[in-house]
Amino acid sequence: MEERVRNTVESLRKNGFEVKFFDNSNEAKNDIIRHIQNVDTVGIGGSMTVFDMNIYEELKEKGIKVYWHWKVPDEEKMEARNSADSSKIYITSTNAITEDGKLVNMDGVGNRVSSMFYGHEKIYIIAGINKICKDYEEARNRIRNIAAPKNAKRLKVDTPCAIAGKCVDCSSPSRICNVEVILHKKPSNANIFIFLVNEELGY
Repeated sequence: MEERVRNTVESLRKNGFEVKFFDNSNEAKNDIIRHIQNVDTVGIGGSMTVFDMNIYEELKEKGIKVYWHWKVPDEEKMEARNSADSSKIYITSTNAITEDGKLVNMDGVGNRVSSMFYGHEKIYIIAGINKICKDYEEARNRIRNIAAPKNAKRLKVDTPCAIAGKCVDCSSPSRICNVEVILHKKPSNANIFIFLVNEELGY
């Protein structure tokens, strides 16, 4: 583990988070599934990392009820979000992790970022080492100029960043950067497990 990653892991732990480091995403996926295979409800927040790891499909195969608005028709998305909000387990990723152990996230609706710290028995946050940033400023730049434009393009929304590839702090009705949440330290009564993977994952 290179020094930058090691320092980030140590900072996250000092800030109260449970952290595990994995060599690859398959190891991380197997560990999550092993820990939650006996629960009855799992919610998933919008995440290309989780999508690419096929966690949803493997949980469904085990007969677990999984709620994810990415996997239902448009008319059922709000119901899926609400069900995910009340699930026992929540799985998602983070937009950025600072070297001093903070999680920085931006969301359009707000369901993902609120579920990262409230309303669940356990929360699993999976992130590749590409999400590590020096500080808050670098984390914000990463969200504005990497994560948000790529997600806007993926969602085919009518925002300037989807075309320009960078944030212009728009006022578009389709804007996906409406809610910012920073986890400076682990919130009280929240069981948050951060799975850091030695790969580049997601946006």
